[in-house]
Amino acid sequence: GYRIGVLATDGPLTVLHALEVPTRAHGVHVLADGTLLAAARRPGDWLVRWRPGAEPLWHWIDATRSFNGHVIASAGGRWLLTTETDIDTGASLVARRDARSLETDAEWPTHGIDAHELIWDGATLIVANGGVPTAPETGRVKRDLHTMDSSLVRLDGRTGALLGQWRLQDPRLSLRHLAWNPQRTVLGIALQAEHGDAAAKHAAPILALFDGQGLRAVPTPNAVETGIHGYGGSMAATQDGWAVSCPRANGIATFTPQGAWRGLVPLPEVCALAVSGRQLWAGGLHSSLQNALSTSSSPHPHAAALRGARLDNHWVVSG
Repeated sequence: GYRIGVLATDGPLTVLHALEVPTRAHGVHVLADGTLLAAARRPGDWLVRWRPGAEPLWHWIDATRSFNGHVIASAGGRWLLTTETDIDTGASLVARRDARSLETDAEWPTHGIDAHELIWDGATLIVANGGVPTAPETGRVKRDLHTMDSSLVRLDGRTGALLGQWRLQDPRLSLRHLAWNPQRTVLGIALQAEHGDAAAKHAAPILALFDGQGLRAVPTPNAVETGIHGYGGSMAATQDGWAVSCPRANGIATFTPQGAWRGLVPLPEVCALAVSGRQLWAGGLHSSLQNALSTSSSPHPHAAALRGARLDNHWVVSG
């Protein structure tokens, strides 16, 4: 089955609370009072708001829309924002939803397709349009990749007006997950390569950096040797630099704050990354890494109840 939940880290990683969900979840977001928000993996049909110990509130999306896996809240907590796709046209949008009812209040185009993660930059929203064409009848099956159009867009957080749009030089790089550096001056974007040529795909970069003016891909010198296969999972940053989880390489690709390659930190089936102060927590199959970007990173064991479980794409540190 599939679950979202709360894990305790004081001692072996232990399940404190769990909620069964209908299909595989993707992004999670935690409100100030400990309430969890989670959206179904794309193309998804459910959104849930759940405070452990209370009944969850479910929202099932209209048949003309699908959730794209990510949800965040506004600064005051009045609104939730989700990335979605219009099933009829394939165009992506941001839906602004009432935080209490989960009903849609407004919809704004993202000026692209396959919108994925979104993040606040002051009063504006930055959204990653993955750009990968799919069809409603085939779900996640990719098609017509020669028509890919991935971009990063900035939207007015009140009106949804387009304030800027940026693309990488290589159209086969899909922009997916987002994380600010600690100073919130540079945005890191995890990439997923969609090249038809296997050699080009395996050598492709998995990190791009955006300084508010320009967007550039960062080379991954040892991509082929380390088996990254052009696939970046979750994205995170601390004072020590950037981290992109690479589940196909069973490791975390690490970079300096300026984007220079540092190396691959091994961790079987790693994907979920979360920042706690100066530390990076990385979730793997049999154990996790605490302070994963440090030269003295330490394995964090999983309790017996998690030995048959797999941590999924995302987690966050709360409290």
